Amino acid sequence: MAVPVLKQKLRTQLLNAIALASSLAALAALLNPDRVAIAMGVFLVGVNGYSQFFAMYVGVRAATAALALLAARQADQPVLGDITALFVLAQPAGRFVAAFAIGLPQGLLLVVCGIELAAGLLLLALRPRLRAAAP
Repeated sequence: MAVPVLKQKLRTQLLNAIALASSLAALAALLNPDRVAIAMGVFLVGVNGYSQFFAMYVGVRAATAALALLAARQADQPVLGDITALFVLAQPAGRFVAAFAIGLPQGLLLVVCGIELAAGLLLLALRPRLRAAAP
């Protein structure tokens, strides 16, 4: 199997894995927001707290899943995978900023952060090279 074909297959599989993981995370947050919030160290208070939680943990995760699925199906549009990588990498980037003020995440969240970082960087590393336009 040629290297570009193998890279594309790996990128597609990674995008599908990101879509699955993001979908499951959104579903878990939708079905049991209090349990997910506690696991993430978030305290939900009042309507606005729950609204914000659902926006981030359900809405953004579902959008990331949809984008990853679209990118996996549209292999000829590598920018969709790049945008997916940015969504995935935005989370550890935000945690990195917070680390200066309050420290690194702990426990399960640190593991999740590592997985997000690895997946996002791997997705960018598997990006196909653009071919020069023919004269």
